Amino acid sequence: MGGGSLVVIVIYVPTEHAGEVRRALDEAGAGRIGDYRGCSWSTPGMGRFTPLDGARPAIGAVGEPEEVPEDRIEAVAPREAAREILEAALAAHPYEEPAHHVIPVLTAGEL
Repeated sequence: MGGGSLVVIVIYVPTEHAGEVRRALDEAGAGRIGDYRGCSWSTPGMGRFTPLDGARPAIGAVGEPEEVPEDRIEAVAPREAAREILEAALAAHPYEEPAHHVIPVLTAGEL
């Protein structure tokens, strides 16, 4: 990635849907490093949540604690495109309230 400020987009997704979210990130412009595209990092984990009244859970039932195998996906993105990229990833996500965050980063040239 050249020039401009960067962020890392982090999103947690059920493992069975991780490929769809990775594709959405790539197609929206995340994960571009030099002459490569689709670059990301994933780690497996266990997501835990209890849907509250009013929720429409994709997995589980209102009032019942749930555990779901999930992947934490991380991909770099240009700051100026981060909102659009995040929106694309969220649109590909099966949950109505996906856990995610965006972290500003420094490149080696900015140190």
